Amino acid sequence: MNISENSPATTSADDYAPADVEHQFHHYTGNRIPWYVRLLWILFWIFAVYYTLSYLFPALRVELTSPP
Repeated sequence: MNISENSPATTSADDYAPADVEHQFHHYTGNRIPWYVRLLWILFWIFAVYYTLSYLFPALRVELTSPP
């Protein structure tokens, strides 16, 4: 028995299968995100934008114009 016959680097007929045959058993079933998780993310991003506009930008303006 030759080592190259069982090597994982060898190619087989399955490596060149058409796309419809290769994806025969590939079915994605996703999970729906619950409404309350979506609501939490929306509230988080609203808070992040509010915080950035009201606290970060004014503080950056002061720090950049008169550094300590």
